[in-house]
Amino acid sequence: MFSDFAFGIFQKSIDTYHIKDDVYQEFTNPYPKDKIEHLLYRKNWIDTVQWHYEDIIRDPEIDPVDALDLKRKIDASNQDRTDLVEYIDGYFLNKYQSVQTLKTASINTESPAWAIDRLSILALKIYHMEEEVNRTDASPEHIQKCADKLAVLLEQKKDLSAAIDQLLVDIETGNKYMKVYKQMKMYNDEELNPVLRGQKG
Repeated sequence: MFSDFAFGIFQKSIDTYHIKDDVYQEFTNPYPKDKIEHLLYRKNWIDTVQWHYEDIIRDPEIDPVDALDLKRKIDASNQDRTDLVEYIDGYFLNKYQSVQTLKTASINTESPAWAIDRLSILALKIYHMEEEVNRTDASPEHIQKCADKLAVLLEQKKDLSAAIDQLLVDIETGNKYMKVYKQMKMYNDEELNPVLRGQKG
């Protein structure tokens, strides 16, 4: 199933990141550029780095200048994440372009890649919740709370994976069709963000 295939790549990305556990470490993609694995690995790496950006920026002692720089990095990361989702959807559009949709076909609330985006984030949640469960310096109460949360996350993974795989089957058999809207991010656009527009000389 595609969801298992993708989740395995997400786990590889997360495990590799945590060898150094450094947001500034060099990124190397182990998969060829013309493979979907390349996009999935890159997508999760972006998510993993941003996860840790979000941890760092919440430090109450962070220097304001450093925080602003980090906010810029988070903005850029969000744009990269959106771009990767669109590339992944492009893969599915190309894969299923010859499918004849049924007259009764319906559209899904989200594209395959946006559902896979949620699976990538879920992989990170599971990884870090497992870390909490395995802590030796935490109270039994904390560990139990985290174990309960981990059980919910694992159930969510099962449900989301099934939904992704069913969506792909439905698209492949013509029961659903893909319609992708390019994300219209406004805050980084000098023509659409009034603050940036006002700064143009």
